[in-house]
Amino acid sequence: MVREFTTDKLKVQVLEDRNLLGTRAAEAVYQKIKALLGTEPYLNIIFAAAPSQNEFLSALIEKDIDWSRINAFHMDEYIGLAEDAPQGFGNFLKAAIFDHVGFRSVNYIRGNAADTVAECERYEKLLLQFPPHLVCMGIGENTHIAFNDPHVADFNDTRLVKVVDLDRECRQQQVNDGCFGKIDQVPEYALTLTIPALFSGKYIFCMVPGEKKAKAVHHTLSQEVTAQYPSTILRKHENAVMFTDKQSSVFV
Repeated sequence: MVREFTTDKLKVQVLEDRNLLGTRAAEAVYQKIKALLGTEPYLNIIFAAAPSQNEFLSALIEKDIDWSRINAFHMDEYIGLAEDAPQGFGNFLKAAIFDHVGFRSVNYIRGNAADTVAECERYEKLLLQFPPHLVCMGIGENTHIAFNDPHVADFNDTRLVKVVDLDRECRQQQVNDGCFGKIDQVPEYALTLTIPALFSGKYIFCMVPGEKKAKAVHHTLSQEVTAQYPSTILRKHENAVMFTDKQSSVFV
């Protein structure tokens, strides 16, 4: 570890590179899962789908975890992609983790549901039935968490899941990450867990590697806690830790 510090309530670790970040984050999540399974019959975990999570997920699936006692969820999904599109977040997680270990259940958000409002209600009921113990997430280049971009982020949202339109910076990030060839290929709408849904996790682990996230990390730690910078809300959570590397924390 390069250094460790706390901003408000948010614990921050700076690792040498993204590989060490993924390893350290996976170990922290593993230790928390192991401890919680000592007292809980099963756990509910929300995962993020993004290239920033690759090293973490690769390290996590190697851990000796009783996955049969874990219900898996994810935090957002595009509207309008083909069912088998690799850019779909459910498909990303299926390839990265869901197909590799034997979860108690895997609960997909249906981005192509005929009635998106009904789909939001369906997934919200699942989250109420299985409230999250752990949330494993990242931060967008515009400081979004899940698909709560600044113009739709609401710290006091009354919903747990909603339909949102994606701002241009968010859609450009998908191109920057190599998920799409050009911005007009990126869907304009998505379903997302709201900020209160994410914040309801008992423990939040946030993995943010790479130079493209440096400004977002800086804003997360230095700006006023406001929906203009959605990720700043992490500084108010009682049990949140953010893992960065030297590239993403260059301005910190």
